[in-house]
Amino acid sequence: MYTIKENINNEIIINKSRFITYIYKIDSEEEVKSILSNIKKEYKDATHYCYSYTLGNIKRFDDDGEPSHTAGMPILNVLENKKLDNVLAVVIRYFGGIKLGAGGLVRAYSNAVSEAINKSTIIPILKEYKVRIEFNYTDIDNINYYLKNYKITYKEFDYNVIYEFIYEENNYPNDIDSFIIKKKLIT
Repeated sequence: MYTIKENINNEIIINKSRFITYIYKIDSEEEVKSILSNIKKEYKDATHYCYSYTLGNIKRFDDDGEPSHTAGMPILNVLENKKLDNVLAVVIRYFGGIKLGAGGLVRAYSNAVSEAINKSTIIPILKEYKVRIEFNYTDIDNINYYLKNYKITYKEFDYNVIYEFIYEENNYPNDIDSFIIKKKLIT
């Protein structure tokens, strides 16, 4: 699976209708609601606010008044075909006076999202793991050195030192293993 590196927007005009596309990297459905609310305030005179998002196993779309499955579903299809996750695509439409028909709408919304995604940087989604390690006080400088670029989420100083830290798949700091007394994968 992939996601976008940064949020992006793009605009195209098809038969006098404006299609303004925003692609957002998202982490929650609450974030989706907030983004949609802000877009509707910013573009309050738009005709339609069609969107789709993928967030893990959650996939949602909305045609927002366009004929059924002519906007939200085509947007979702583009996201799925690009294997994107944790992404919200919103297409704001200003009707230009010329009806596009069902096929024309499907093509317009698909093209609007595809063009925006083609402008963005696509990056792989790497799984994150949390691990708990225990080591001697004498090795704390070495462990701190090897973990300087990792997020340490927990530290305990008892008989030995205990750290919990997060690493991305294929990026475990193997150099620390020689200092570890105990290691346990948490997630």
